[in-house]
Amino acid sequence: MDLDKVREASELIRKAKYTVAFTGAGISVDSGIPPFRGDDGLWNSHHPIFLEIEFFKKKPLQSWRRIKEIFYDSLSKAQPNAGHLILAKMEERSFLESIITQNIDHLHQQAGSKVVYELHGTYKQLICTECRAEYDISFANLNFLPPTCFVCKGILKPDMVFFNEPIPVLAKEHSIAEAKKADVLLIIGTNAEVLPAAEIPEVAKKNGAKIIEINIKKSHFTRTITDIFLKGRSTDILKEIGEYLYL
Repeated sequence: MDLDKVREASELIRKAKYTVAFTGAGISVDSGIPPFRGDDGLWNSHHPIFLEIEFFKKKPLQSWRRIKEIFYDSLSKAQPNAGHLILAKMEERSFLESIITQNIDHLHQQAGSKVVYELHGTYKQLICTECRAEYDISFANLNFLPPTCFVCKGILKPDMVFFNEPIPVLAKEHSIAEAKKADVLLIIGTNAEVLPAAEIPEVAKKNGAKIIEINIKKSHFTRTITDIFLKGRSTDILKEIGEYLYL
């Protein structure tokens, strides 16, 4: 870890008027949640077809069996790590205005962050594929699959973005608005290879933001828009930033 660069990044954050964090799977790895892509990614051991919306509609039971195994049996036990907690403290101390996340794990909120925009939805909520009624996951009994709507008996779907589904309109609009307001954008644990999420840092850069990137290896952002690249685990680097900010 380059402590001089960490100090430089911390000073940028301390002096900034509007800092926004843009997070991906890398921030949750230390909570025991594997990323989708990469050497240890889920797609190396699971075929992603069960998260295609067309497959879900045709074979909801098969899809739900995999979804329960991969997401609900593990995510329900996951706890926020030091990285999530530092970001929550940064918000509490007015060093951070908001978080835009591609993660569905709800760990930012569990850590105490209040302003979180979930670009890809959340596993904590279910939505009816027929009448669009919404339910907290606590209302569903996942021992009986697929779960069905209390209102119309339609199939319930996790309220997260499946392949070939659009990003929620409001989440996208809020995220772009936050990126435009940012004078510092923290990219944490993501290569953002999926559109339109990948556009968010570009929007911030075009509107004059300084880009601080925290990743275990370089991304396309590093070569194009990043001003300060901090190589390493997000938990380790955010702890150091937290110390410089006296959190």
